[in-house]
Amino acid sequence: MRIGIDVGGTHTDAVLLEGRSVRSAVKTLTTADVSTGVFNALEHVLSDSGVLESAVDAVMLGTTQFTNAVVERRQLSEVAAIRIGLPSGNGLPPMIAWPEDIAESLGGHTYMLKGGTLYDGRPVAELDHDEIQSTIEDIKSKGIDTIAISAVFSPMSAEPELLVAEQLRRAIPGANITCSHQIGRLGLLERENAALLNASLLKFSDQVVSSFGEALRDRGLECPFYISQNDGTLMDAEFVRQFPALTFASGPTNSLRGACELTGLNDAIVIDIGGTTSDIGILQGGFPRESNIVIDVGGVRTNFRMPDILALGLGGGSIVSEDGLSIGPRSVGHDLVREGLAFGGNTFTATDLLVAANKLDLGEAGQAVELNPEVLASGLATIKKMLNEGIEKMMPSSDPLPVVLVGGGAVLVADKLEAASEMHCPEHSGVANAIGAAIAQIGGEVERMVSYREIPRAEAIEQISAEARTTAIAAGADPATVRIADIEETTISYMAEGSTRVRVKAVGDLASSNREEPA
Repeated sequence: MRIGIDVGGTHTDAVLLEGRSVRSAVKTLTTADVSTGVFNALEHVLSDSGVLESAVDAVMLGTTQFTNAVVERRQLSEVAAIRIGLPSGNGLPPMIAWPEDIAESLGGHTYMLKGGTLYDGRPVAELDHDEIQSTIEDIKSKGIDTIAISAVFSPMSAEPELLVAEQLRRAIPGANITCSHQIGRLGLLERENAALLNASLLKFSDQVVSSFGEALRDRGLECPFYISQNDGTLMDAEFVRQFPALTFASGPTNSLRGACELTGLNDAIVIDIGGTTSDIGILQGGFPRESNIVIDVGGVRTNFRMPDILALGLGGGSIVSEDGLSIGPRSVGHDLVREGLAFGGNTFTATDLLVAANKLDLGEAGQAVELNPEVLASGLATIKKMLNEGIEKMMPSSDPLPVVLVGGGAVLVADKLEAASEMHCPEHSGVANAIGAAIAQIGGEVERMVSYREIPRAEAIEQISAEARTTAIAAGADPATVRIADIEETTISYMAEGSTRVRVKAVGDLASSNREEPA
């Protein structure tokens, strides 16, 4: 059995799965002390199902804590940014174009060194060991123990980053170091930003992981736990301590994977409707379609792998104008149960439209809502218009796809949407995110720049696929279940003919032998 938990900003959702069947599910409010909320969710699903703690094989968690830390500029450590790439790129130093507040949170310590390689492995310049030692001594003198290292084209040749990291570890025992080739893609500035954000979260990550482990132990669970990352796969506790930034946007990813599990649809449009927003994403082959554009996290441009999500300001708590012609983006959020008309409050919300139209019964918690018929019709039409336009923006082609509604606000959609070929709102859709976390697999991704003039395409794909399979198995995947989930090829302009960026992703089920004690 598995337990899946998704810790959102408003609600903490949990499910207990026996095989693929839901034995128990709960949606509770997220507490200020997140570990208490996790404990409460565990308590509910275990007590409700009567399942013994020893019968639980693993707990999978999804969390927005690291995203929120960046957005809110809290729990961030000072970081020394080392870039290896001179003489190129000295006009664009690290943290360029960052919002001032987050740059200040990281301390603004930047160093630019000679070295790095071109895309084909040829050196830009030789490393200057005196320069490296001088940099290390300066970092050490400032008492900084968290460092992000980025080198040009390091995903192609990581040696310069690894060499500097090794010298740093010798000089500063226990240093927290992120090398950019481990977390970002080819583009230097965005990869460097990704490494800096990840490094700034390393100490907080250690606290969060320990807190989750403590919540499990307090509830008597001795099974391992994993945290879902933003490509729909899992990280073990030790991996999360090193790469917390890979959880960015894991919430929408969990919802999409949960929608796939609940409907059996591998290709569909998923709308996750919460209290404040509706997140629209695309399922392709059972996994979220990833964005190929630069991703903004807290005002910082990064090239993390991220699901391609369109967020609309439409949720159950979204505030409706008096004439019903506009809805959101302002929302009462989790205060809906106090401020909404259907709960005796004075704020006209999207939920009130459904109650007034007799399309939603809130039971004993709610009360009747009477609206002017024109306002009611206008408001319902506005909801449909917003969702139909959102679907059309995300459709991969002109052919309509099935639409799956998930999330606590899925009840907002009472009628068929014209942009959908068919509609699905499966049982347990309100906790699809927790289900998505519970069923997540182990993944491995490799990105390389290759020249099809020098190596045949089929051979290059096979080599990179083999690396991706090896990476997934090393991360804890069962070798017998590992498969290639996605291959992406992008021809690179302004380089030699046949130069192509190839990214391969492999996924597999969690290996049963991969059991560890909670951290």
